[in-house]
This record gives sequence, C-alpha cells and structure tokens, in this order.
Amino acid sequence: MKRHLNTLFVVTDGSYLSKEGQAVRVKVEKETKLRVPLINLDGIVCFGRVGASPALLGACAEAGVTVSMMSRHGRLLARVVGFTPGNVLLRRTQYRVADDPDQSAAIARNIVAAKIANCRSVLLRSARDSSDPQTKDSLQAAARSMENPLREARQAQTVDAARGYEGEAAATYFRVWNDLLGGKGFVMNGRSRRPPLDPVNALLSFIYSLLSHDARSAAEAAGLDSQVGFLHRDRPGRPSLALDLMEELRPFLADRVALSLINRGQVTLNGFRTSESGAVVMDDDTRKTVLSTYQKRKQNELTHPFLGEKTTVGLLIHLQARLLARHLRGDLDEYPPFLWR
Repeated sequence: MKRHLNTLFVVTDGSYLSKEGQAVRVKVEKETKLRVPLINLDGIVCFGRVGASPALLGACAEAGVTVSMMSRHGRLLARVVGFTPGNVLLRRTQYRVADDPDQSAAIARNIVAAKIANCRSVLLRSARDSSDPQTKDSLQAAARSMENPLREARQAQTVDAARGYEGEAAATYFRVWNDLLGGKGFVMNGRSRRPPLDPVNALLSFIYSLLSHDARSAAEAAGLDSQVGFLHRDRPGRPSLALDLMEELRPFLADRVALSLINRGQVTLNGFRTSESGAVVMDDDTRKTVLSTYQKRKQNELTHPFLGEKTTVGLLIHLQARLLARHLRGDLDEYPPFLWR
C-alpha cells in the first residue's frame, strides 16, 4: 500500500496544538478548528506564535512525526524529533563516503546534472507555451547555454568542479526568469537569499524552506544523517544532506509552484512588503495561499522515471532518500537522481 505522507501547516497566530487520543487537535481561542490522526502525518510545521503541549510533542517524536517551529517569515527556529532512526551501519557508510573525495564527487555530479537538466526543462516547456516570439527565443537560447555546464557536470571529477558548473547554469537560469513571470508586475533582480530583496525571491526562499523541511524529514526517515551531505559540505547547523536532496527537485517542485502562483494571479505585489532591514516579506494571506498551493502540488501523481511506478509528487523526496540509501548500501552502482521527463 502506498500512502501520501502529508504535512500539517499551522499559520494562525494563537493556535495551540494538543494530543487527543492518537490525533492532533488544533485550537484557536479555545475553539477546536481541526483534528488530524497522527498516522496521516509525516510532519507538522508551525509558523509564528503557535504553541504545542508536551504530550503532543512526545507522541509526535514516538510516531516519527517531525515538528518544526518557524518564524512568521519561514526561518527555521527549532525542530522536535525522536530518537534517530535507521541502521547505524548505513550512517557509518554515509560518513565514510562523505569523507571520500571520489565517492562524494560521484554523487554530487549526478545531483548537479539532474538539477541543471530539470532547470532546462522548466525553460523549454515555458518556451513551448509562450506565444511571444522574443520570449520564446530568449528561453530557448538560455536552455542552449546550459547544455555545456550540463555536459561537463556529468563528467565532473571533483565536488568543487560540480559546484562550479551548477553555479554557471544557475546564473543563466535566473537571468531569464523575468521572461517566465508573465508580465504580472513581478520583477526578479537576480537571486538574493539572506535577505530576499524582491517579492519573487521572497516567494522562492519561502517555498525552498518548505522543501527543506520535507527533505530533512525524508533523510531521517530513510535512516540517513541529514547533516552530512556530499555536494553541500559540513557546516554547524546546516542540514547538508537535505540540501543535497532538494537540488534536483527545486526546479520541478518549488520553482514551478512559484511561477504558477504568479502567472495565475494567486499572489499579487500587494501581498508583500519591505521591512526596515530591506528584506521583502509576505503577508499572512499570501503565506496561506502559498502553503495551500504547495500542498496541492504534492498530491499530484506521476510515474517515477527510475522506478517506473506511480507515486505522488510529495513522496518523491522520500523515494530519492531511499534510493540514495540503497546506493550507499551497495545495492545500486550509482545514485539515480530525479529527472523530469
């Protein structure tokens, strides 16, 4: 049996989560708004001023449901998890591979090549759908420019080389993003992260934080250490393996959700404001719209290109984590990344 592991997002200030039998109860101003069985959840993400009972946190830890506490703007503040799952031998293998430059490079180049290929797919599909000849030409030219870093990434002998080709392709990719935005008043002035300096970057950073939560949960659920990556190297507090797993899914899942929200008019410029620090942030209504769209997107079905089986978009990150674990165990000769076809 296959089941879509869902995530409960709580965005209403003043919400309080408690345990009711084997379910999560969400109250707002002492009124019960929602009950969700724990067995239906893979994670709970709380934004802003949201509380939770110790009994619920303990039950979530025991059930393998990760609880993430975020700021109102999507910055991770803390996570509640139970004992580390998985076989210790798998993790020890993961650490040895991460310390081996050649084995790390073999995984990193597959991740980077898949990310570049999926970014090209975003551009080429948008070019096919565009009715404007100038936009079509611009997107097709950018896709052609990404062919060389894609080809070189597949042969990269070091992690640093793979990163270099990823950076070259990313610069080309984001340079034509204004051609993807459909003239809704949104303009992207390059990729800015900390802080995001325009609404498009604010939207992308928020969705990437959601995908990061899913990737971290997937890594841990597969018995892997989410802190130890191959493309992203060790840094205190950084979930490097989760960032690795995200890369190939950023274009297919996160970027497409952002573009859909803008081009369908589901979010508008009025839903963003610039804070005193210069960071652009979204309002509560916009955040709720983004969360709802992201969740609906995760429920779409597709056929996994490597496994040849039907699955949901939300389970892709879990399947990729398990394929990586199989590679580390020696069951697969190399890590098969997700390629959007």
